[in-house]
Amino acid sequence: MHAWLPPVAATLAIQTLMSMSTVTLPVLAPAAAREVGVPVAHVGLYVAVIYGTGMVCGLISGALVRRLGALRLSQLCLLSAAAGLCLSATARLPLMVCGAMLIGAGYGPVTPASSHILSRTAPARHLSSIFSLKQTGVPLGGALAGALLPWVVLSAGWRTAALAVAFACTVLALLVQPLRASLDADRSAGAAIGFGSVREPLRMIVANRAGRALALGSFVFASLQLCLVTYLVAYFTHDLDFTLLQAGLMLAVAQGAGVVGRLAAGALADRIGRPRLVLGAMGCLMGAFGVAAAMFTGAWPQAAMLAVCAAFGASAIGWNGVYLAEVARQAPPGAVSAATGSALFVTYFGVLTGPPAFALMIGVGLSYGTALAAMALPALACGLYLVRVRPEPPR
Repeated sequence: MHAWLPPVAATLAIQTLMSMSTVTLPVLAPAAAREVGVPVAHVGLYVAVIYGTGMVCGLISGALVRRLGALRLSQLCLLSAAAGLCLSATARLPLMVCGAMLIGAGYGPVTPASSHILSRTAPARHLSSIFSLKQTGVPLGGALAGALLPWVVLSAGWRTAALAVAFACTVLALLVQPLRASLDADRSAGAAIGFGSVREPLRMIVANRAGRALALGSFVFASLQLCLVTYLVAYFTHDLDFTLLQAGLMLAVAQGAGVVGRLAAGALADRIGRPRLVLGAMGCLMGAFGVAAAMFTGAWPQAAMLAVCAAFGASAIGWNGVYLAEVARQAPPGAVSAATGSALFVTYFGVLTGPPAFALMIGVGLSYGTALAAMALPALACGLYLVRVRPEPPR
């Protein structure tokens, strides 16, 4: 067996459950909102707390990796998410906010930690492919939540569903323990954690010109990705008079294509050896197909709409693995987790600002299609820039 397979399997499983943790309450919101006493739409604030906390906590991931080890940090992330889900299951609003913060505190550092592990164990010639494979855990976690949790709600209630995900996180934290000795062999128990732990990744954003271009692209791409996932169903039901079932099929096609897109983009980046070109091309594609989706009318054949949604999802959801691999490739020696944390700080800011900007455009009277085109055009511009910019050699 290849030595890199256990780390890849472990990081994929961790990413999947951490992703599942972030969408558990949104999936359970229709059942939980009545008991909590808040509108279902307020679940967006819960998600915002998760990603806002994740932005901040991701900045200190480099120092935590050096001191605790990347796998130990990943285990703590799983336990933090489990504790957050347990608090959320209380249905008490203040505790649910604390629960969202704990989930975010786990979600922020988990990707930098896994990037550190994979940068040390994955073959360099397959780096983009392996990072993309690990990142399929994000849509996979969402798919598992959507497929499994409603059944648990029907049979045992929404609290049990949340606690079941918390239990799965705890079990996985224990299952990966045998890998710790080898994967955390580079940790330094005396490594300092202080204000410099936050300053270092912030400095990386400012100091590296090529890194700034990547980070800006990730901000725009993440904004469009979250708008696609959040508003595609509303777009089809509100502007195009589709039924909820028909609109859900469009989103399912886009999500499924996103998994395929992540794997295909990683394989292509490794094959041609130009990951930044692949990222730029995906930016151009997501921008172009986002504009195409914005032009849907009732005269479009549904097969054509499905094809556009598939291409839109493949590009708008499929870019992450290549991006994280390129961040790791450009990171200074021993600073992959810090560089990833700084890059994701900008990425998550796009997650936080994209959907509210979309909602603001809807609020002032624009159509969903117009708002979608307005979010897609910056992605097209960033894609064109990344295609043209000359890549830096790996550090």
